[in-house]
Amino acid sequence: MADERVLMDFRELSAAVGGELHTFGEPGVSGFSSVGIDSRTLAPGALFVALPGESGDGHDFLGAAFSNGAVVAMVERGKLEGALAVAGTAGKSVVAVDNTLRGLQDAARAYLEKFPGLLKIGITGSSGKTTTKEITAAVISAEKSTIASRGNYNSETGLPLSVFEVRPGHEVGVFELGMNRVGEMADLADVLKPDIALVTNVGSSHIGLIGSRRGIAEEKKAIFSRLGENGVALIPEDSEFRDFLAEGVAGRVSFHGEKSLPGFGGSRSLGLDGSEIVWEGQKIALALPGRHNVANALCAIAIAREVPVGVEAIKRGIESVRPMFGRGEITRGRATVIRDCYNSNPESLREAVAFCDEVEWPGRRVYVMGSMLELGDVSRAAHGEMGALLADSKADMVYLFGSETAAAAAVLETRGSVRFLHTCDMDALFREVDCGTEDGDLVLLKGSRGCALERLCPAFEGGRKHVSGNI
Repeated sequence: MADERVLMDFRELSAAVGGELHTFGEPGVSGFSSVGIDSRTLAPGALFVALPGESGDGHDFLGAAFSNGAVVAMVERGKLEGALAVAGTAGKSVVAVDNTLRGLQDAARAYLEKFPGLLKIGITGSSGKTTTKEITAAVISAEKSTIASRGNYNSETGLPLSVFEVRPGHEVGVFELGMNRVGEMADLADVLKPDIALVTNVGSSHIGLIGSRRGIAEEKKAIFSRLGENGVALIPEDSEFRDFLAEGVAGRVSFHGEKSLPGFGGSRSLGLDGSEIVWEGQKIALALPGRHNVANALCAIAIAREVPVGVEAIKRGIESVRPMFGRGEITRGRATVIRDCYNSNPESLREAVAFCDEVEWPGRRVYVMGSMLELGDVSRAAHGEMGALLADSKADMVYLFGSETAAAAAVLETRGSVRFLHTCDMDALFREVDCGTEDGDLVLLKGSRGCALERLCPAFEGGRKHVSGNI
């Protein structure tokens, strides 16, 4: 392994995580060149972090990790004896720590400190954070060398793994921070220590895990907890938690949104083709449909102005962005399908239904709604509101999937204003949408990730696969 590829050497890693180094290593191998937590996907020269979990314990896969390319493993002290036996046989090295998740985060923090000139951007929010991150990265990379977290690598493991992709040539890092437990955002902010931090919005996503929207706001606010006096906190102008989010922030506070962004000249919908945004007198074509994506683009512009990058880079970057999987993708077959099925919460549901109601369409509108998960005690009420929303929508047919959507079905039953069908059986749902879809329909797929509504997509692509079958 060439020295220029080494991210950290073993002794440096051990010091950073407060660990104990035990080496049985190969001659000349004293550092690692990548980091992984899945023994099956490691690259040669990797650090393997053995994380305990509900579905499996990384310590059980040390042998596989070493066979697949790991040169060193981070393990927990309580499992050191077995780890040493495996490492000794493989001729590899081990760093022992009290907690491997904390060790991964400590190592990522220490690694970032090697890049004092890197401008670090952190983005969080109840919805829109991944899309905002992608637009922001596209805009900034049009002018500066930029690294961005992959996909939705935003968790207590995802962020540290993304950090280890920073390299000496990068000028700006754009990272997404997500949370689904109390205290997680503070942990992530402590790893990243962002220079610019933005909250897209505060909604109901994960409310069942956090307890209240105020609690969610408190968690989101923690992204500002490691800002220095030269840092910038970007806060949504129209949030009911605006003042709370701004209170006590060490850096400079600024607001984002249509009213707060200098140079914003309005926008107009292009239907399924996206929107046109006017900024600084320029017309910018955004290929992502819906007003919520205009808001995401304005978030990206607000960040770009702070970096700063120029108007042309902003225009070029926004116009280069295309929909990501399950986030407003448009597919066209015998029906036109809006695949917005990566996540769902009451706020994003309202946005999706409003968009589909507003778009000009000559055929039928078919809304396929999956459960909104992780809503806890408010789930029944939220799904009841889903039913009321759909009853007042322009849908010609509604399909409801998942046990939680029974509350929506109950409302639709009483209202009687739209045809609907409810099931918890995906195979039965596939048969029904396959038989019930007509050429020229506009179909909205909206549900939480756990529903995996994209499984229905083959039903809309070609001819019917079933000829009958009522549930």
